[in-house]
Amino acid sequence: MSETRICANCGEDHPIDEMFQVGNDWLCDDCGRIIHRDRAYWDNDDNAYCSSCWDEQCSVIHEYSYTPDLVFHGKGLRHFGVALEIDNGGTDRYNAEKLLNIANADAENLYIKTDGSLDDGLELVTHPMTLTYHLNEMPWAEILRKAQSMGYLSHAAGTCGLHVHISRLAFGCTYEQQEAAIARLLYFVEKFWAELLRFCRRTQSQMNRWAARYGIRLTLSEQMSHAKNSCAGRYTAVNLTNSDTVEIRIFRGTLKLNTLKATLQMVNHLVEVAVAMSDTTVQELSWFDFLDTVHEPELIQYLKERRLYVNEPVNASEEE
Repeated sequence: MSETRICANCGEDHPIDEMFQVGNDWLCDDCGRIIHRDRAYWDNDDNAYCSSCWDEQCSVIHEYSYTPDLVFHGKGLRHFGVALEIDNGGTDRYNAEKLLNIANADAENLYIKTDGSLDDGLELVTHPMTLTYHLNEMPWAEILRKAQSMGYLSHAAGTCGLHVHISRLAFGCTYEQQEAAIARLLYFVEKFWAELLRFCRRTQSQMNRWAARYGIRLTLSEQMSHAKNSCAGRYTAVNLTNSDTVEIRIFRGTLKLNTLKATLQMVNHLVEVAVAMSDTTVQELSWFDFLDTVHEPELIQYLKERRLYVNEPVNASEEE
């Protein structure tokens, strides 16, 4: 049975879902309390909230600029922070709470933000985690299933990305080591742009808008200098504007567990190339040489699905 409120206009009791705003009086979209327009708080979808419900809303779904005190999960210096965008299921506090209850049942793993690029969705942001923690401790399977059951899309929405922040310490302990390794990462991304474009599932127009390439240069030092002097800001394939992380922005969002795992494994391989190989080796590397370093079954499966592996391609279910 629908909850009721007394109409401020007629004085009669009516179901909340049959009531609407008259004059300067509005109903809080959460608790149904009558509030004056000047005292209402408004979200991005023009929903009105009383001050109490607004505080609760913001404690669950944070503004885009929000950054908490970070919790690092897993041993070592190579940590990945994932920002997964999901859309078309609502910027809804109760949906967000359900996802947070799953993600944070055993540890503080996830927080949720709004994002202006989404139509009606959420941005799920993890605390920094090692690859092993992401694959074995983070309850990604349950989170993705729950998001699907609530009507969210990611790949199929066309608005969503899957961004991975890599700790700068993953590239070396000194500034010089980090800069040299990041230059190799930039060169690899530009050299194998066609392959990575197929891997990431984005269209070229989506890349131009959200993850533009810098353009390849002859040497790695020129590649780094060109990227640092770019005016593109953070909407680049490899975003260097953050002081503590390097952000890979090329990947399209997904609600498929294997795709998410394969993406994180690919990012780990990109870091490995940057850290372990010399400048000359990276410049002379072929795509098939790179594939020889890949052994993870999830990544191999995904590479076959995307027609990027040396063996026969395989059939795959559609992305959501």
